[in-house]
Amino acid sequence: MRHYNITVKGKVQGVSYRFCTHIEALKLGLTGFVKNLHSGHVYIEAEGNDEQINKLIDWCYIGSPLSKVTEVMIEESEVKDFRNFEIKR
Repeated sequence: MRHYNITVKGKVQGVSYRFCTHIEALKLGLTGFVKNLHSGHVYIEAEGNDEQINKLIDWCYIGSPLSKVTEVMIEESEVKDFRNFEIKR
């Protein structure tokens, strides 16, 4: 089990990025959360195995259909044992 903190920059708010991230994470069987930051970025904490996490990271560069991702910052962190994957407000 791995835990990653992911910050996505670009046009990622107001384009259903959080909603699409939620769907992708559930499809991949990940746990954690996604939320908007005041800076205009999207922040994700995700837990899963290497293959699941790598697929989510690859997806983050593409994002939702209307998003325009310019940068994805990734940092490994301590596992928090999330129970599900949710959208935080």
